[in-house]
Amino acid sequence: MAVFNADDLPTWLSYLESLHSVAIDMGLGRVTQVRDQMRLQPRFPVLTIGGTNGKGSVCAMLTQILVIAGYKVGTYTSPHLLHYNERIAINGQPVADDEIVASFRAIESARGSTSLSYFEFGTLAAMHQFIAQDVDVAIMEVGLGGRLDAVNIFEPTVAAVVSVGIDHQSYLGDTREKIALEKAGIYRSGLPALCADPQPPQTLLDVAAEIGADLGLIGRDFGYQMQIEGQQWSWWHRNGLRRHALPLPALRGQYQLNNACLALAVLDACHTQLPVTLGDIKRGLLEVEWPARFQVLPGRPTVVLDVAHNPHAALVLKSCLDSMSFHPKTHAVLGMMQDKDMVGVVRILADRVDCWYLAAPDLSRATPAGTLAKIILQIDPQAQIQTYDAVADAYQSACKSALEADRILVFGSFFTVAEVMVARGQAK
Repeated sequence: MAVFNADDLPTWLSYLESLHSVAIDMGLGRVTQVRDQMRLQPRFPVLTIGGTNGKGSVCAMLTQILVIAGYKVGTYTSPHLLHYNERIAINGQPVADDEIVASFRAIESARGSTSLSYFEFGTLAAMHQFIAQDVDVAIMEVGLGGRLDAVNIFEPTVAAVVSVGIDHQSYLGDTREKIALEKAGIYRSGLPALCADPQPPQTLLDVAAEIGADLGLIGRDFGYQMQIEGQQWSWWHRNGLRRHALPLPALRGQYQLNNACLALAVLDACHTQLPVTLGDIKRGLLEVEWPARFQVLPGRPTVVLDVAHNPHAALVLKSCLDSMSFHPKTHAVLGMMQDKDMVGVVRILADRVDCWYLAAPDLSRATPAGTLAKIILQIDPQAQIQTYDAVADAYQSACKSALEADRILVFGSFFTVAEVMVARGQAK
């Protein structure tokens, strides 16, 4: 069998996209086999972060705090917005093309006839880089589910589930209880297992109890309280530890306090291996960046970028919009994937949108703008809708229509937000 070889990252990514017959292939057998062939056994702490929404924000906070504390931090997240390299970062900086290519070559050489998916290749490449670059800690974001996600082949020091919502039903199940079974698959016997969902499904609790994980729940075992008219907050833990006078996270939205609270619980669970100071935490919360998570851009009209693409995220987005100052009109640029609950998302946000600008992102599984228009009209027959051939065109039209005091909301998919970022010249 000929081993694929190329010098540039785009060629490799095209190869990986065509390599495996199924884009999402749940199961750990194949990727575990290649992991063992490559002897990818990390000797540093691994912090595994799962959940439906909020995973990336928690990873970003952990990364920033640990980098400020002086650690060399490897962070693996997905999907990316503009460049594949965003997925594999050292100290918050994307790894270079040639380094990723070197990891892909090593995986290709080791796998033999074993087929790997795009995501499995990326997960192995991330850990290959972290080991090669001798990081002090790896922060690993679960891609889909948990139990059968490729990230789960690496034993966690701490495992955390941020939230449990309805998404990826064809793979994970159509109820929170079924989905929680998959999310809880990252928990391990005797090890810290955290959950920041304020109403965790019973199935998650059952899994943790059955395997004997050290379960910590927000509101019961750790939590937060607001202080000084909402400008500061304090964190508490069942072990008696308290952290006071914490600044609000730089990431906008009240829900980010939940994410920050979980990040601190993760740090507490591995404090003997990765001690941090209160000063590290405060600076980390103030300096953390994570694009397109209720990101409000400077200028007028106000532009909000958010990758919300399921009902759980749409509810959070709605709450964030309501917390903003008054805007006469909201112009929404929307593009979604065909496998998402479009009806659920639109129903939640329909009464917050005055004008819709619809377009399909440039990929095969995007929903045609006309289909989105029909869904919106079923929910709101009086909706003002315009459809476009490209997301950039929809965004430009929204900019022309919006008055200075209005706001433009871009949401529905990572791909939608990314195409607007490119149109705005934010791609680097």
